Amino acid sequence: MYNVLLILLTFDALILTTAVLLQAGQGGGLASLGGGAGTEQFMGGRQATTLLTKITWWCAGIFLFVSLILAVLSAHSAAPRSLLEGGAPAPAPVQPTPLPLPATEAPQSTPPPKPSNQRPPHR
Repeated sequence: MYNVLLILLTFDALILTTAVLLQAGQGGGLASLGGGAGTEQFMGGRQATTLLTKITWWCAGIFLFVSLILAVLSAHSAAPRSLLEGGAPAPAPVQPTPLPLPATEAPQSTPPPKPSNQRPPHR
C-alpha cells in the first residue's frame, strides 16, 4: 500500500510540475515558447488557462492528501527508529568468575637459564 501511494505521489508531482510550468504567468511561462498562436490553436486561448488552473488545483490537493497519508503510514511503521524507542532487551546477568586460589610455590630445582646474548668481558 505504501509503495502504491508513493508511485501515485510521484506521478501526481510530475503532472503538477508540468501544469505549473505550462501556465502563462507574468512573463508568459513555458506556454509561450511555441509562439502565441501555437498554444492558442492547440488548447484554445482562455480555456487553456482554465484547464491548466483546474489541473493545478486538483493535483495540488491530491499531492497534499497523499503526502498526509504517507506521513501517517510512515509514523505508524512497525520498525523502531532508534534503540531507545525499541525497548532494548535487558542485558544478560554477569556470572561472577571464581578468583584463583593462592597456590603455594613449588621449590625450584633447576637454576634459571642464562641468557645467550651475553658478550664476553672486555680486556
